[in-house]
Amino acid sequence: MRQQGLGLIIVALMLGMLLAALDQTIVSTALPTIVGDLGGLEQLSWVVTAYMLASTVSTPLWGKLGDQYGRKRLFVGAIVIFLVGSALCGLSRNMGELIACRAVQGLGGGGLMVLAQAIVGDVVSVRERGRYQGFFGAVFAVSSIVGPLLGGVFVDRLSWHWVFYVNLPLGAIALFVIVAVLPGDGTRDKHTIDYAGIVLLGGATSCLVLVATWGGTTYAWTSPVVVGLAVAAVALLAMWVLVERRAAEPVMPLGLFGLRAFSTASVVGFVVGFGMFGALTYLPLYLQVVHGVSPTMSGVYLLPMMAGTLTMSIVSGQIISKTGKYRFLPIGGTLLASAGLFLLSTMTEHSSLLTMGVFLLVLGVGLGMTMQVLVIVVQNAVDFKDLGVATSGATFFRSIGGSFGVATLGAVFAATLDEDLREALRGVRLPAGFDPGRVQEDPTVIQRLPAGLAADFLHVYADAIAAVFRAAAPVVFGAFVLSWFIPQARLRETTKATDLGEGLGAASTERSSLAEVERGLMRLADADLRRGYYERLGAAAGLDGVSPQGVWVIARLSGEEWVRAEALAERAHVSRAWGRPYVDQLVAVGLVRRSEDGEALRLTDEGKRAGVKLVRCSREGLRRLVEDWGEDAQLERMVDRVAPELLGAHADRPR
Repeated sequence: MRQQGLGLIIVALMLGMLLAALDQTIVSTALPTIVGDLGGLEQLSWVVTAYMLASTVSTPLWGKLGDQYGRKRLFVGAIVIFLVGSALCGLSRNMGELIACRAVQGLGGGGLMVLAQAIVGDVVSVRERGRYQGFFGAVFAVSSIVGPLLGGVFVDRLSWHWVFYVNLPLGAIALFVIVAVLPGDGTRDKHTIDYAGIVLLGGATSCLVLVATWGGTTYAWTSPVVVGLAVAAVALLAMWVLVERRAAEPVMPLGLFGLRAFSTASVVGFVVGFGMFGALTYLPLYLQVVHGVSPTMSGVYLLPMMAGTLTMSIVSGQIISKTGKYRFLPIGGTLLASAGLFLLSTMTEHSSLLTMGVFLLVLGVGLGMTMQVLVIVVQNAVDFKDLGVATSGATFFRSIGGSFGVATLGAVFAATLDEDLREALRGVRLPAGFDPGRVQEDPTVIQRLPAGLAADFLHVYADAIAAVFRAAAPVVFGAFVLSWFIPQARLRETTKATDLGEGLGAASTERSSLAEVERGLMRLADADLRRGYYERLGAAAGLDGVSPQGVWVIARLSGEEWVRAEALAERAHVSRAWGRPYVDQLVAVGLVRRSEDGEALRLTDEGKRAGVKLVRCSREGLRRLVEDWGEDAQLERMVDRVAPELLGAHADRPR
C-alpha cells in the first residue's frame, strides 16, 4: 500500500484535479476580454457550457473504463486529452473553434476529476485515506476561490490565451510524475458498460441545452431548427428510458426517480447549479463593462460569493454531523439564494460595488447551505445497492443544471441586449463610421464613445445583465418551494462524514456503493482514532493497566514475527529511548518478549491473544458504524479487511 514516491503521486493527482476544477471557473473573468478579441458575444455562454457538459456526460464512462482497463493508463489518457484541448483553446481564432476545443478540454477534465480520487484508494493505506480525501476536497475549495481571480491576473498581466496555456507546464509535470512513479494497478473490475445510455443521455441533454440557447434568439421558437432539436431531445430521452430498463449496469437506474428524496433533491440541485454558474458567468461582464474594473479586480469582487459558499458548506457539514438534521438547510439556503439573485437583479450602472458585494454574499451563503446537503439527502434515502449511482446522479443533475443555467441565461442576456440596443438607438445620431453592431461583438468599444452615448450603452448592458438575474431569481425560488418536500430521516452514520469536494465541485462523481460507504467510514475512523482511541480500545479488550502506547505496540506487532525495535521506533517516529518504558511494561506483564540481543520484539502467546481481541474490538466498532445499511456480504468483507489495517499506524499513535 505504501511505496516510494507516494508524496509525488499525491501531488500529481491533486495537480491534475486542480487543473480540471479550475477550468470550470477560471474563464469567467476572462470572458469579456475573449469576446472583445474574438467577437461573438451571443456565443459567450458556450465557452462555459461546452466544458461543463462534456466533463459531466463523460464522467460515468471514465469511471467504468478505469475500473475495467486500469486507472493509470486512463488517467494518462485524460491528461493528454486535457492538455491537447488546452493548447487548442489558446490557439483558437474564433468563438466556434474555442467552443469546440473547450468541449475537448472538458472531456479530459471529467476523467481527471473522477480518476484522481479513485487512484488515491489504490496507493494510500486504509488508515490514511480519510486524510487524503480531505486534501482533495480542499482542492475544490481552492479552485472555487482562486479560479476567477487567477483568470483575471492572466488577462491583465499576459493575455487571455494564458488562461489555457498555464495548464500545459503544470499538466506536463503531473503527466511525467504519474508515468514515472505511479505503479500499474493489477486489479480489474469487469463492467457491462452502458455505452448506449451514456450516448443517449448526453445527446438528449445537448439538444435541450441548444433549444434553451437558440430558442427565441438565434432562431424563432417555431423554427424548424428549434422544433427539430426539441423533437430529437424527446426521442432520445424515450430511447434512453427503454435502454435503461434493459441495461445490466444502467448509468442511472429509473427506479431512483420513484424515491421522493432523490427526485426532489435532483431537481433542487439542478436549479442550484443553474443559479450558481449563471451568476458566475455574467457578473464579470457587468463589472468589466459597466464599472470598468480590470479582469483581476472583477475576480476580487466575486470573492464574497465564493467565500460565502465555501464557509457555509463547511458550517453545514458540521451542523449535520452534530445534530443529524439536514432538511432545514436547503429550505433556508434556496430562500437566501433566490433573495440574493433578486437583489442582484435590482442593480443598475449606478449601483455601488459594496452593495453588489453584500448581494453576492447573500447568494453565496444560500448556495453553501444547499449544495453539499443535497448529496447527503440522496445518500441517506437510498438502499446500499443504489448508493453509488444515486450519489453520482445527484451531482450529475447539479452539473447539468449549471450547463443549462449558463446557456439559458445567456439567451436571456442576448435577447434583452438586442432589444434594449434597438430602443436606445432609436432617433440617436451616432458618430460617423460607428457601427452599433460592434457593441454586441466587442463591449470594450463603449469606452471609446463620447460620454453621453457611452452612458446610454452602459445602461443597456446593465439592464441586460440585470435581466439575467430577474430570470434566475424565480427559478431558484421554485427550488425553495420544492425543498419543502425533502423528507427528514434518521441520518446514517457514514453519511455524516460530509465531503467538501462534493459540495463545491461541478463534475459528477463516479464511485461504487462500497467505495462510498468505505469513504465515509474512513473519515469517521480517522477522526475517532485521534481522540483517545487506544485507551478505549485497550479497556474494551480487557487490557487493564496497559498504557495506550502499549496497546498501540501490541496492535503494531499483531500478526508479525520478530520486528526490529529500531523499525518499530521509526514507525512511531520516536526514539528507542522514548518508547522503551512502554515496551518494558509489556515485557513485564508477559505480552511481549525480546530477542536475546534485545534488538527485536514479538508478541508472546498471551500477547497474540490480546492482539486478536484488539482486532475483534476494532471490527465491532466499525460494524456499528455501517449496520444502518443493513446486512450485506460486501460490507462484512470490507469491515473484516479494514479493521486490522486501521491499527498501529504512525498517524494515530498515542502522543
